[in-house]
Amino acid sequence: MTQPGTAPVLFDRPLLAQRQRRVASAPETFLLERVAEDIADRLAAVNRPFSATADVWTPGAGLKPYLSGRLSQLAHIAAPETADERLPLAAQSLDLVLSALAFQFVNDLPGLLVQIRRALRPDGLLLAAMIGGDTLTELRQSFAAAEAECEGGVSPRVAPLADLRDIGGLLQRAGFALPVTDVDRVVVRYASALGLMQDLRRMGATNSLVERRRTPLRRATLLRMAEIYAERFADPDGRIRATFDIIWISGWAPHESQQKPLKPGSATASLETAVKRVPHSNEGD
Repeated sequence: MTQPGTAPVLFDRPLLAQRQRRVASAPETFLLERVAEDIADRLAAVNRPFSATADVWTPGAGLKPYLSGRLSQLAHIAAPETADERLPLAAQSLDLVLSALAFQFVNDLPGLLVQIRRALRPDGLLLAAMIGGDTLTELRQSFAAAEAECEGGVSPRVAPLADLRDIGGLLQRAGFALPVTDVDRVVVRYASALGLMQDLRRMGATNSLVERRRTPLRRATLLRMAEIYAERFADPDGRIRATFDIIWISGWAPHESQQKPLKPGSATASLETAVKRVPHSNEGD
């Protein structure tokens, strides 16, 4: 694990906590509701009970309101309000760790994954969803073009996001067995880019980068951004598109009962043979 204080500090966690507290009474939760429903479905496919469970840093009240029918007890660990990202979890104290829409704001994600791996009992499961990939690519491009045009330069407006392949590598480095990652792409339509930004504020997800520009956003730049967004990313009916890539993460604490990968060279059939056995159809392409 990265030693405390050595990981780059990308996010202003006190500012993020302040913004999330501010919207707690009336948050925009459509993404969280979608993720919570998917977590319930994915847990239903796991044929084993979970007793000692924890929800790590899910915003607001966490996942408990959504999963009470699936998990009788789910401890919610609130996100830290300082740069200290150590988890209050004892070694091998849990058999399930969940998290929804929180890991994208972690400064030391490799270190956090190692902490979770140590907190899981053998054959314990981590199941998490985080924002990543091409999320808000339309907003990034529109802001960059507007700032270059109106202000002669570009400042960081949207946080850097993890790539699917990078996350898979981090799970392996942290010592998880049977790591799996996949992406759920959600495209949401808005009347304008300003409507999208209002939703981001209600999520408490506006710019919390340490290196953000500290001067207020100029109105002219904001309006030009909205114009560029509409020019480049509007559907024929005039509504604009916003992409959210939800990266799903799962991995198990190693246990002797788990399926082991085959040793190199031990396969009894070639890939060419396997491919030839798979019927191919262009129907529906």
